[in-house]
Amino acid sequence: MTLEQLRIFVAVAEREHVTRAARELHLTQSATSAAVAALEARYATKLFDRVGRRIALTDAGRLFLVEAKAVLVRAAAAETVLTDLAGVVRGSLVLSASQTVANYWLPAYLHRFKESYPRIEVSLSIGNTERVAALVHDAAADLGFVEGEIDDPTVAATCLAHDGLVLVVPAAHPWAGRQIAGRELTQARWVLREPGSGTRAIFEGALPRFGVAAGDLDVALELPSNEAVRAAVEAGAGATVISRLVVAGALEAGTLAAVDIALPARAFFLLRHKERYLTRAAEALVELLPRTAQLNDHPLRQARS
Repeated sequence: MTLEQLRIFVAVAEREHVTRAARELHLTQSATSAAVAALEARYATKLFDRVGRRIALTDAGRLFLVEAKAVLVRAAAAETVLTDLAGVVRGSLVLSASQTVANYWLPAYLHRFKESYPRIEVSLSIGNTERVAALVHDAAADLGFVEGEIDDPTVAATCLAHDGLVLVVPAAHPWAGRQIAGRELTQARWVLREPGSGTRAIFEGALPRFGVAAGDLDVALELPSNEAVRAAVEAGAGATVISRLVVAGALEAGTLAAVDIALPARAFFLLRHKERYLTRAAEALVELLPRTAQLNDHPLRQARS
């Protein structure tokens, strides 16, 4: 059994398609099929059921997939240690961040990092807080950045900055520019991020202080991105609670209006796996980041002031 065979098996298993896996791996279909067949023959174990043109993992294949992924993660970690012996001059850094952090806060720091370490390859995936925490937990990301708290004993969370939430409505909405009572929250239609979003979790967690439960809200739309939520509210779909970073331009332009209601601040957190080796590349990025800084300290804001 070789690492290359494991890599091919995992690619086929995740896509449940030999041709697509071969294309992603830049291999021929025959070479990909041969690698899987060699594993099955060597251990006399059927890993896939083949039905017509599609394939599906057998029970044995599902069990083997867990172990194969773990071996590949450990092999990648070993390679990283050797790379680190040469210093922070090359290698890669795999990051994942929730949407507000990824789109409005992190890029300036990544720019600083690339200026200092141009030979480090940086990749960034974007998901909600739950997804980012899962990637860090599974060692599929070196570092994670989220705006919601997580409950995972294997993941360490460090507060980096604080973000303000704001309730916004279309400019012509009856709430625009005025103070509202908590119970009035049940009288509006709402546009919210999907469950698992840090923004939504913090908003719903604050509702009891207003005497309102999450189930009391009339949620007209659940959308998977901050930009989609902002656009829907601008179009008149309802109210939302969102990061002030996301709607700063719309508030200034007058396409959205803020509502006067006390909302909690939230923290931006750095996530890392407690038991995973922290590469020199990851350490170098961490050194560039603030600790419990206010968003006024963000380098993008410093450049504008």
